[in-house]
Amino acid sequence: METGWWSNYRRVGNHCMWLGIRCKAGSVVEIDLSGHGLNGSITPQIGALSKLRYLNLSLNSLTGELPSSIGNLTQLVVLDVSYNHIYSIPEYIGRLTNLVALNLSSNYLVGPIPSSVSNLTNLASLFFQSNQLNGSIPEDIGRLTNLVALNLSSNYLVGPIPSSVSNLTILASLFLQSNQLNGSIPEDIGRLTNLVELDLSSNYLVGPIPSSVSNLTNLASLYLQINKLGGSIPQEIGRQRNLVAFDLSYNRLVGPIPSSVSNLTNLSSLFLQSNQLNRSIPEDIGRLTNLVEFNLSSNRLVGPIPSSVSNLTNLASLTNLVEFNLSSNRLVGPIPSSVSNLTNLASLFLQSNQLNGSIPEDIGRLTNLVELDLFSNRLSGHIPSSLGQLTNLGSLSNFWCLSMNSNLLEGPIPHEIESLKALECLDLSDNKLSGYIPNQIGNLSNLTVLILANNSLSGRIPLQICYLSLHQLDLSHNFIGGDIPSQLFNLSYSTDIDLSHNLLQGVIPSQFGDLTDLSSLDLSWNNLTGTIPEFPFSVRNLNLSFNSLMGQIPNGLLYFPPETFTGNKDLCGSNQGFPPCPSTKHNLVVIILVPTLLFLISYFALLVFILRRQCRAKALKHDPSPTKNGDLFCIWNFDGKIAFEDIIRATEDFDIKYCIGTGGYGSVYRAVLPTGKVVALKKLHRLEAEQPACDTSFRNEIKFLTEIRHKNIVKLHGFCLHNRCMFLIYEYMEKGSLFYALNIDEEAVELDWTKRVNIVKGVAHALSYMHHDCTPPIVHRDISSNNILLNSELEAFIADFGTARLLDPDSSNRTVIVGTYGYIAPELAYSLVVTEKCDVYSFRVLALEILMGKHPGELLSTLSLSSHAQNFMLNEILDPRLSTPRSRKMAGDIAFIAVIAFACLRPRPKARPTMKLVSQEFLHIKSPIAMPLHEILLMELKNHEMFMSDENHK
Repeated sequence: METGWWSNYRRVGNHCMWLGIRCKAGSVVEIDLSGHGLNGSITPQIGALSKLRYLNLSLNSLTGELPSSIGNLTQLVVLDVSYNHIYSIPEYIGRLTNLVALNLSSNYLVGPIPSSVSNLTNLASLFFQSNQLNGSIPEDIGRLTNLVALNLSSNYLVGPIPSSVSNLTILASLFLQSNQLNGSIPEDIGRLTNLVELDLSSNYLVGPIPSSVSNLTNLASLYLQINKLGGSIPQEIGRQRNLVAFDLSYNRLVGPIPSSVSNLTNLSSLFLQSNQLNRSIPEDIGRLTNLVEFNLSSNRLVGPIPSSVSNLTNLASLTNLVEFNLSSNRLVGPIPSSVSNLTNLASLFLQSNQLNGSIPEDIGRLTNLVELDLFSNRLSGHIPSSLGQLTNLGSLSNFWCLSMNSNLLEGPIPHEIESLKALECLDLSDNKLSGYIPNQIGNLSNLTVLILANNSLSGRIPLQICYLSLHQLDLSHNFIGGDIPSQLFNLSYSTDIDLSHNLLQGVIPSQFGDLTDLSSLDLSWNNLTGTIPEFPFSVRNLNLSFNSLMGQIPNGLLYFPPETFTGNKDLCGSNQGFPPCPSTKHNLVVIILVPTLLFLISYFALLVFILRRQCRAKALKHDPSPTKNGDLFCIWNFDGKIAFEDIIRATEDFDIKYCIGTGGYGSVYRAVLPTGKVVALKKLHRLEAEQPACDTSFRNEIKFLTEIRHKNIVKLHGFCLHNRCMFLIYEYMEKGSLFYALNIDEEAVELDWTKRVNIVKGVAHALSYMHHDCTPPIVHRDISSNNILLNSELEAFIADFGTARLLDPDSSNRTVIVGTYGYIAPELAYSLVVTEKCDVYSFRVLALEILMGKHPGELLSTLSLSSHAQNFMLNEILDPRLSTPRSRKMAGDIAFIAVIAFACLRPRPKARPTMKLVSQEFLHIKSPIAMPLHEILLMELKNHEMFMSDENHK
């Protein structure tokens, strides 16, 4: 009664009628309050229920330790306190000798496993996974001879696997993965002949795989990946005919793949990649007719792809196969034509081998292919026209490239390639392709990278490819002639163009100067004539050598080395090795340059005048002293009594002891003003003030923060533009940056799930305001955890507007790449066009970082590279320093944030939601989640309706 767990039943006399209570002869024998939102600690008085046989308090928010009095419940058969916040196990638990099931998983248990657990000799199941247990596995664990299921995974256990584990002969499942276990796998593990599941992955196990493993003939899954196992794969492994999943990847295994593997005819997945396996692939591998995933990549395998493929007798019947990966080996011979019978294949990776012969003409039958990689082989013959039937290529990948480069392919590029509409990248370089570049390539509307270099292509550059959104075009080292088409300058997003080593002629079109995003241009080794036009200042790499260019090298290109222009005998200018140009041309440059400089000086003077007037107007409105030695000093939002001297006095002339951090273009100080008001000062040092970029960022921040107001955007109280001292005055944020809070364990724990959800919501509302309520819209361009500040209540405020930008509807909004690595939208790398969707992408990274407690880069790489990532559960990526939320409402909020984050992850900007939509969705979340977080697959997050039971989400 004192716990309040049955507060609604205080007036009911018969406790045996209460929810979750079952009695026998008037004594309580069963308590089941799983998932009832209980909190607080487990009362020690529970030890008085001496007849209790069943106790289930799982899926609650209980804290503290298991009370020692629990040792009095000697009749207890089932004890389940999983998914709580319990942090210790009492030694007295060893008294519960009648226990059959003990589940303390997904808590905060610390310290070693109590040795007294070995007294529970009637246990059939023992679950301690997903805690913070350390120390070694007790040697006496072997006394629990009635165990059927043992799970100690996802802890910090060290030391070897006790040899006594082999005494658990009726064990059906053994999970020890994701610990820090070392030593070798016990030879006696072969005694566990009833095992169905064995997972020892993600440890530091060394030595060979014991041959006794072959005695485990009932095994359905064997996971030993991500260890340091050496030696060879036992030939006896073929005795385990019930195996469905077999993973030995990422070890140090050597020797051949045993031929007996072909006996494992029930296998659905076989992963042996990233070892040092050698010799040939067993001929009978084609008997594994139930395979779905087959990966032998990154080994040292030699010989041909087995003849069982070529003969269409075995492997050809693998109608279920989805992933087939033999890449990065030393395989030789042709690609068997029978591969075309694997019609369910989604991924075919044969790259980086020594395969020869032609690409099978029937490859067009693999209509489900999403990924196909054949590069770095010795393939010859024509590219089959049937390739055009693979219309799903690239449709589900995040910037995947159809790569057939570095082979010996010849003949023309088939025009049927136009059917591959989803392609974003096509690389056919380093082959012997000939003929014209087909006009049909222009129909690949999603193409952003086209590489056809080092072939024997001829004809002209097709006008059709000039209308693609290419950011990289490489046609170098061919026999392409004709003029450079002026339509090429429709490639407004291009950053890299290489047309070198061809037969191009005519002049360099002056429109090259319009490609403001261009960073690399190579036109060398052609027959180009005429003068050199002005190029955009964004060009970092330029090569015009070995043409027939003439006239003056433009002054705007004088910073390039002489090799840029060598081999053009009629050029002149100030570059080393070139003769000076006639003086008349020099005078013409002066006539143009001087008025331009005078205009810029006048424009800057006018800008300073306007800034002075605006600042003084604001200052005089509140009657502070607006100037100091003729420089701009503007402060508002106070009572008008603050002065320059107050700032200097409060910081003792910016003494280092008041410095609390260093930002991108200045140091931050904490100051207490005479009124008692605490402010933060961002000071631009004198050396930094001399840098144009820092000065621009400083003034940019003043511009935006004086014009916008939102409760989740940091407030600017004033600024000073002094000839020796420039600083900004902000609202002070007691808790510092979100980055700091997430990276310090004590601070991260204080950021509970409620506060984290509110932080995500606050940032979303602020970005929605900037994108949709400001005219013109404002894009921050550097949303990251470093630029989210927290006040004393842990409320979020967006800060650092030094790189922010207004979106001009009448401009292309091209820009240089700015922001924090890991948060920058991928399209900026090739388009250099800033949109609101750049902030949306950064918001998605931030949202995942808040949920995970760390930057999600590793997760995103895993999701894109690992086929196992589809099996990740949502609760597995959440910050382990916080307990998994138990309330359905909070779980719903977290699931919704994850859904939004993965929606903002979409590589195509137009597919991402707007921040207005995200903000509105947050305002309408009303219903709790319909399923627990540990049942939600990450791959399901694309469809957020499935997590919500309310009509608001349908």
